[in-house]
Amino acid sequence: MTPNPTPGSDDSDTEVMASVEAANARSTLIIADVSRDEAWVSVQTTDAPVLSEWC
Repeated sequence: MTPNPTPGSDDSDTEVMASVEAANARSTLIIADVSRDEAWVSVQTTDAPVLSEWC
């Protein structure tokens, strides 16, 4: 899948957070820009990239 980047913002009031939610024997990684409505993405932790693989 090809990434579809959105132009960055110079707004210094943005705040992005990540969380792992465990429910129904599955873990989900959720990344959200808490300064904007409906600005989030989620993926099962088994499908999420591992940070050490990016270094």
